[in-house]
Amino acid sequence: MIKVEVVFALPDKQTVLLADVPEGTSAEQVVMQSGILDKCPEIDPTNLTLGIWNRTCKLHQVVKEGDRVEIYRPLIADPKEARRRRADKAKEEGRANKITGGRPLKSGE
Repeated sequence: MIKVEVVFALPDKQTVLLADVPEGTSAEQVVMQSGILDKCPEIDPTNLTLGIWNRTCKLHQVVKEGDRVEIYRPLIADPKEARRRRADKAKEEGRANKITGGRPLKSGE
């Protein structure tokens, strides 16, 4: 048996469980066996995105002693689209050059 952590975090609360699982257990199996689904009903077991130590992994990746299996929440916004909106706003406000997107030159530069 090996010891692993299973972690799920919300903006206001974090759940961390220790699990003893047999060697050769996959990340998905760890989540299912840990009991975290009972403690955190907001987790959708049919649509899991997992990571080990802050790196996404496949559901079938085998865990090792001491691994930290993290359950990721779905993104609420597309990161590329959010950055595009911030850049457009900066251009409108004059904080960025309208053509290059870089900082505008100050007088005398």
